[in-house]
Amino acid sequence: MSRRFDCPVLIGAALLLASCQPGPPQPEPQPEPETPVVERPETLDFQPVLWDGLAGWTARDLEPALQAFRRSCDRLGRRADGDWLNPQAPWAGRVEDWRGACAAAAMTQPGAASARASLEAVFTPVRLLSRDAETGDVREQGLLTGYYEPYVDVRRSRQGAFTQPLRRRPDDLVTVDLGRFDESLAGRRIVGEVEDGELVLYKDRAEIETSDAGEVFAWGRPVDVFFLQIQGSGRLVFADGHEERAAFAAHNGLPYRSIGRELVQRGELEAHAASKQGIEAWLSARGPEATAELFGVNPRYVFFASERLDDPSLGPRGASGVALTPMASIAVDTRVMAHGVPVWLSADLPELENWTGLVISQDSGGAINGPLRGDFFWGWGETAERRAGTTRAQAGWVVLLPHTVVARLFADTEPA
Repeated sequence: MSRRFDCPVLIGAALLLASCQPGPPQPEPQPEPETPVVERPETLDFQPVLWDGLAGWTARDLEPALQAFRRSCDRLGRRADGDWLNPQAPWAGRVEDWRGACAAAAMTQPGAASARASLEAVFTPVRLLSRDAETGDVREQGLLTGYYEPYVDVRRSRQGAFTQPLRRRPDDLVTVDLGRFDESLAGRRIVGEVEDGELVLYKDRAEIETSDAGEVFAWGRPVDVFFLQIQGSGRLVFADGHEERAAFAAHNGLPYRSIGRELVQRGELEAHAASKQGIEAWLSARGPEATAELFGVNPRYVFFASERLDDPSLGPRGASGVALTPMASIAVDTRVMAHGVPVWLSADLPELENWTGLVISQDSGGAINGPLRGDFFWGWGETAERRAGTTRAQAGWVVLLPHTVVARLFADTEPA
């Protein structure tokens, strides 16, 4: 007699047996990945702040700074994701951290409300504080000076009062990027010339003039050319009305020494009078010999390249390689700061008390040294010249950083 099992009985038994078998091993729960901690510089402290803690944030026109930021983003677009924004300031993050902010800026529609909403979506405001590495003292403000792009009357040849040459970069001047030899020195450069197979210091101001180093392409008044070298670039105006730009090409690598500070130390000027206008008045009263002697105090010499002025609405190229924007670009010390970072500044500026506004770090200069040290680009023309010559303010800094950068900055901070 055959044994017969109904199909439902077999299926039920199979399911019962299956339920008694151990299932596949479950993966162990993985801990949340830790946010890496970034090394902070000894001379800077960071404090996160709220948007409504930025005085004037809702009232200020952000469009000029947004345009400036887009230009910095264009430069970032040519760099690898893994590159530090600045190897000397790793706290500012890598290029990949800024991709989202750049994409948002590119898509932002015109209008103040759109600009604010776009910036608030991709950035976190963080207040910068300067810290004395030896004493630990903390300051909320730093020195802000100003610069501009001067108009300089020049001639094609030496004539009359136009006795000071504008020189191109000499062929024997050598600039060495130390980062190519040691990664820890990335971003640092030295300048010199080669003698007997060795790199030595380049000529000082007097030696450059004596040896006629660098091709001369224009002649200006001595005081105008000296201040052009301090500003780093300018708009040259020839006798026939033709204009072109004298763009920074190089300097001789020697330290910058302020002639204004020299006059104060000599007792020739009071500190409050050591502006461009005050120095020019002193030079005019003393004559050519005193002028030449005072200029010799500053051994740094700047060489220029002549460029077409294709778009007069754009400023000169800053050290970051992008055109500067009036009242929306600043120069910083790249040993501490990175280029391309938005900064909300607050300061009493000439003719603009309690000014606040957004600027982008896009330039650097020989006299701009230390944390919270900035040089405010005013633009060009009489107003820019007047304001730049008297800008010497204490400024508060709030940087706008991508969320990922802020997370790393505060990864080791205990939650409140």
